Amino acid sequence: MTHLLGGEALHLEYPTKVVFDSVSLGVNEGDRIGIVGRNGDGKSSLLALLAGLREPDSGRVTVRNGVRIGVLDQADTLDDSHTVAYAVVGDAPEHEWAGDPKVRDVIGGLLADLPWEAPLTSLSGGQRRRVALAKLLSGDFDVLALDEPTNHLDVEAITWLAAHLKRRWSAGTGGLLVVTHDRWFLDEVCTATWEVHDRIVEPFEGGYAAYILQRVERDRQAAATEARRKNLARKELAWLRRGAPARTSKPKFRVEAANTLIADVPEIRDKVSLQSVAVSRLGKDVVDLLDAGVSYGDHEVLRDVEWRIAPGERTGILGVNGAGKSTLLGLITGAVEPSAGRVKRGKTVKIAALTQRLDALHPHWNEPVRIVLEGLRTTYTMGTGSKAQELSPGQLLERLGFSSTQLSTPVKDLSGGQQRRLQLLLVLLDQPNVLILDEPTNDMDTDMLAAIEDLLDTWPGTLIVVSHDRYFMERVTDEQYAILDGGLRHLPGGIDEYLQLRQKTGPKQAVGTASTRTAASSAAEQRAARKELAATERRLDRVTKQIAGLHDKIAAHDQGDYLGLGKLTDELKALEGQVTELEDRWLELSDQAD
Repeated sequence: MTHLLGGEALHLEYPTKVVFDSVSLGVNEGDRIGIVGRNGDGKSSLLALLAGLREPDSGRVTVRNGVRIGVLDQADTLDDSHTVAYAVVGDAPEHEWAGDPKVRDVIGGLLADLPWEAPLTSLSGGQRRRVALAKLLSGDFDVLALDEPTNHLDVEAITWLAAHLKRRWSAGTGGLLVVTHDRWFLDEVCTATWEVHDRIVEPFEGGYAAYILQRVERDRQAAATEARRKNLARKELAWLRRGAPARTSKPKFRVEAANTLIADVPEIRDKVSLQSVAVSRLGKDVVDLLDAGVSYGDHEVLRDVEWRIAPGERTGILGVNGAGKSTLLGLITGAVEPSAGRVKRGKTVKIAALTQRLDALHPHWNEPVRIVLEGLRTTYTMGTGSKAQELSPGQLLERLGFSSTQLSTPVKDLSGGQQRRLQLLLVLLDQPNVLILDEPTNDMDTDMLAAIEDLLDTWPGTLIVVSHDRYFMERVTDEQYAILDGGLRHLPGGIDEYLQLRQKTGPKQAVGTASTRTAASSAAEQRAARKELAATERRLDRVTKQIAGLHDKIAAHDQGDYLGLGKLTDELKALEGQVTELEDRWLELSDQAD
């Protein structure tokens, strides 16, 4: 494979911390690399070093001559004087960008609901993030470096982005580096995973599921000094192997090894015990939404909502931004009164919500964390039956990743992720029996998300989750509902069913968007499709010839050289995967070219 860029003996340090110590790594054509690790360990710094945005203290970054690197960082660098159109395509003539299938795909996938000539100053932070991502994806780069690209994207947009990136690198050209806590996205897109920890970068083959398996094997072989982290990883691996949606049909790691590792791992939740405790705490009546609707003036947000929430129910709520998810949560908590129908709450119901705001922490803003804990009860019961544990607030905080030294830190000086975890702890320790989580995964790394999921596994009550994090949603809830056209619809098929329904209805496009006003005629689109079709056919022909040559090499190779045969077989599998992807793309283009 052709080398694109890399780092040699990279060293980076801050006044109080060494981030990297003699790190060497490389990116080749066709690599799609996910970068994971705990917050503060250097993921964004690594991306900045490789992208040329910062210099290492020693060592060097090498870039192949002519390689163009595009970067999406977490800062908003858009020019407020520009419109959406100018930010994405600049002053290029409309017939040029409208005739480019890549640009059309990006605009349709990310910006279909935005007015094309709208000033950037009129957009929300999430909308501006989408514009910045669309600008980058519309460019002509060999390597993309993306720092948290799924932030502010809903499930639909994340699914589109994953498909776009996979399709873009299906021919094995270019490279991708992505820092994200979205584990579904990592597993769907990435062919390799780099874990940043303890001043090093450790490479793993495959996406998130494969990385988890290899990490568990690494921890088993080593003298397991991180027992808690290892156990969480094994539990997560057990969930992945026991039928996580969209994973079982295409396993990305060795099934036999995984089954051996999880043989003694019980089910992630004891549903019978949890529901029994939930019923004892709640009774049979929780919250019933009976033909409920909400309107603001002439604008109807929700209508005919019929939902009887059961004790111990664990439900995820899906819907595009603005669909009415927050309004639905407000009906449940009582913050919103129905305009039609009624809401009935059980007498013993105690609802607590983890919102996206940090209001609950403001009274403690200048206090050290230990002072906040001193005002709480001595112990709390977590878990059920024989597995029930009496834990102090400090022990619970430790389970959420706080060290003893951080107990003296004022709340205002904690990182965003730490504040979010402390907020969750205070909500849980209020002992509610109905818990609402509104986008709880913001500012969390993958290890901390696993710790929170583990904590929720032992929480006995009714759980309602709104999240764009598909992995988290599937992991902690047992069923999903969607808000579609103002109504609430049960999704027996989960998130996949939701995406299929949204694909059929299609996004409502704003008047004047690029999608509705593109001047490029269908003839121009057909010409572009035919051009890409011809290029795809040439690539198919080239890869097919390479496969034939590899078959000859394998037949002529020394059959006793297992290592050499293994390498040739891996090359053959990779090429055969390329053929499958190219054939799928050929079929799509054939339809467009007709």
